[in-house]
Amino acid sequence: MFIDIHTHAFHPKIAHKAVDHLNSFYNVACAGDGTIDHLLAREKHAGLDKCVVLCAATAPAQVIPANNYAVSLQNSHPEVIGFGTLHPGYESWQAELARIKAAGLRGIKLHPDFQGFWLNDERLLPIFEAAQEDFIFEIHIGDATRPENNPSCPYKLAHILDTFPRLRIIAAHLGGYRMWEHALKALGGRQRDNLWFDTSSSTPFVTPELLKTLFAVFPRERLLFGTDWPLYDPEEELERLQRMAGLSEDELEAVMSNATELFALQEKGLG
Repeated sequence: MFIDIHTHAFHPKIAHKAVDHLNSFYNVACAGDGTIDHLLAREKHAGLDKCVVLCAATAPAQVIPANNYAVSLQNSHPEVIGFGTLHPGYESWQAELARIKAAGLRGIKLHPDFQGFWLNDERLLPIFEAAQEDFIFEIHIGDATRPENNPSCPYKLAHILDTFPRLRIIAAHLGGYRMWEHALKALGGRQRDNLWFDTSSSTPFVTPELLKTLFAVFPRERLLFGTDWPLYDPEEELERLQRMAGLSEDELEAVMSNATELFALQEKGLG
């Protein structure tokens, strides 16, 4: 099964505003309109079977609405795997973990930079401890700043991985958006059974040489295809990833299907 592990879709009433914000914040022209219908149409056109739709709450008050939306998308669309969210400022996080587990959500998205906290925030520690058996965490990592000035640098992630060896984490953007040299230092050269990487928002910024280095250093079976849609289109991302990394068709399809094994491990309680 081919899976896009990193996408976003917004409620139709706010999709155009969300896309406008992304265009302005990242100085890009989004490939999608931000709606679930457009996302699923583009995934099908690119030959992908499922997509993980990520939700993140930029404030504690948004946790419940964001998770409700993730549940509704998963319930309404068999192609969608919903990831909910938490915020360290949300006091009733234990009850919310139980609620979204019962609702069938498979993971939790954290975006420290957008959500307004740091990845080494001590309020996250009991959340990680409680959630590690039931959820996969997809975490935004990196930014175009020095690591000590970045809320989500690879070094902070490495500490969490070592502290919670049973906590399954997908490091978005190949371990560190615009911080790939730091990602190689902090996350490369060592096999971690609780770490995966997604390819989203990387190919537009790395050189082919750096991408090949990342693919050589990070375990190939731990690389997951992701687009960051609506920022980038699935078909275009597949073509660019294959070309820049020098992948054969079989190697590309392995990256597209590696997430299937991750979800299988989650179901078995392994990994």
